[in-house]
Amino acid sequence: MEKHHKFSIWYVLLGIWFVLILNNVISSQIGPKQIPYSKFLEQVRADKVKEIAIGKDRITGKMLDERGSEVTFTTVRVSPDLAKELQGHEVEFRGEVESTFLRTLFSWMVPIFLFLGVWYFMMKRMGPGGQGVMNFAGNKAKIFAEEDIPTRFDDVAGVDEAKEELEEIIQFLRTPEKFSRLGGRMPKGVLLVGPPGTGKTLLSRAVAGEAGVPFFSISGSEFVELFVGMGAARVRDLFKQAREKAPCIVFIDELDALGKARGMGAMGGHDEREQTLQQLLVEMDGFDPRVGVIIMAATNRPEILDPALLRAGRFDRQVLVDKPDLNGRLAILEVHAKRIVLSQDVNLKALAQRTPGLSGADLENILNEGALLAARANRDEVTMADLDEAVDRIVGGLEKKNRVINTEEKKRVAYHETGHALVAAFTPKADKVHKISIIPRGIAALGYTEQRPTEDRYLMSTSELEGKVEVMLGGRVAEHIIFGEGSTGAANDLQRATDLVRAMLTQYGMGTTLGPVTYSRRNQPVFIPQDSAFAPSQQEYSEATAAALDEEIRRFMEDHEQRVENLLTKHRDLLENVAQRLLSVEVLEGKEFEALIKAEAEGDLPEPPPPPEIDKEPAQEPGQEA
Repeated sequence: MEKHHKFSIWYVLLGIWFVLILNNVISSQIGPKQIPYSKFLEQVRADKVKEIAIGKDRITGKMLDERGSEVTFTTVRVSPDLAKELQGHEVEFRGEVESTFLRTLFSWMVPIFLFLGVWYFMMKRMGPGGQGVMNFAGNKAKIFAEEDIPTRFDDVAGVDEAKEELEEIIQFLRTPEKFSRLGGRMPKGVLLVGPPGTGKTLLSRAVAGEAGVPFFSISGSEFVELFVGMGAARVRDLFKQAREKAPCIVFIDELDALGKARGMGAMGGHDEREQTLQQLLVEMDGFDPRVGVIIMAATNRPEILDPALLRAGRFDRQVLVDKPDLNGRLAILEVHAKRIVLSQDVNLKALAQRTPGLSGADLENILNEGALLAARANRDEVTMADLDEAVDRIVGGLEKKNRVINTEEKKRVAYHETGHALVAAFTPKADKVHKISIIPRGIAALGYTEQRPTEDRYLMSTSELEGKVEVMLGGRVAEHIIFGEGSTGAANDLQRATDLVRAMLTQYGMGTTLGPVTYSRRNQPVFIPQDSAFAPSQQEYSEATAAALDEEIRRFMEDHEQRVENLLTKHRDLLENVAQRLLSVEVLEGKEFEALIKAEAEGDLPEPPPPPEIDKEPAQEPGQEA
């Protein structure tokens, strides 16, 4: 076995000391002859000095010795006046230069120590294995030993199907002979796809924790560097280290930053990112699955990945990690609630019903916000009111308590939100109204109507989509009925309604004039919503079709706006009553709203309360409604 000697700074110091002593010995043996200054003066008077070189402290030259041979000499200069005085008294004298050994030593040592200090600092920055600032080609993966990964499958909830798919990975890492004896092999790569915040990274760490193997974690963007070829070198270095640590798991987060389809970049086919991608393809293609290294990756943009990455033999297994359903949300809340001190009135199932479409990260944030609100109020437990307020903060935004709204605008907001709620209440299959508020929240929302779905939905019919459009138009129509004109508060409602109608006509084939044809844009994001206002325009139909599409969208919106107007006109007394009640309490809960609807149906609708007195002060940026 080869022995590795540890480097020591004492070796360098001993070497320097030896060089200095050797230099002193050599200079004393081979150098010029040292003579007293008085003898130098005698040799000058005897005309035996041939030539001299006068320095600041020393005189060096050549003279004749007793045999007449020419020798080199050196002597230390003495003051001429003092030399005359001493020579007159026949005193032998010599000059001496103050010892400069320490000065010379320090003049050597200080630069050497400075150099060694800088060198040592740079080596420390480079870290073990040279993975530091000077090693651009080294990978930047964070390596976690098996004992440093506390995450287990019990810490991951709401993704039961994905956990079942990954059980095979754990079994293979634990007992690979179970699969190899039948001639089977494990997939080389597993790609986790899903919306942001659904737990893809957490799931990969749980797989490594359950299998008890090292875990390499790196982001796709960390492969791409300014220097050409560095990304490819990092890929090679990563796979080399993974083979040395096998069995292990290599996790590449945000794979779309590295694996974007070739040819999509602005720099053509020879930029640094594509070279890095090609090296990754080569490494995965030549990877032996029997080594015991599992490549896992996560992305929320699978539609832009290079097809070569997704073929069999590379990332040949794709696992969907979708947003949780009702049971999944309840399981996630129960997992995160273990570290929260909850009150007895907390109903996690009701909280899960109120949060459809939220990811696991959002649910964890709700519990955390609830705990912060309870701590702010100096309570010992987190109540259901804290969690409700946390949901409102995350969904609607921060409450603007100091925003002053004048009487007229507050009244308009109340009727606007009441219009949304009434249309939702009288529209078949519409989501149930949970809360109506005219308290400003977020950036521009002066009020909001929160609807709670009774169950998770995965598809919607034409009538249901039409109902959603009518609910969005309810606020604008209510303003027209009461005030005779609209306002800028309905801008966001109109935009969302128009986008939904356009999708019904161009993507779902629900129009009457365009027929069962899809006119949607290609390569739409699967998991990340894209605002149509910023989406690139890729019109794939003629100008005549575009004109017909615009005409049908306009007619669709006008017809449904008329239906909403007829509905609200029929229930105008209820509209007035609910709006006045909302002005009085500012937040109207769903139960009280249902009670008012029931009272109207029974002909027992109470008189609306008088509106509260509000100081007429100018509003601060009315903005738009939620």
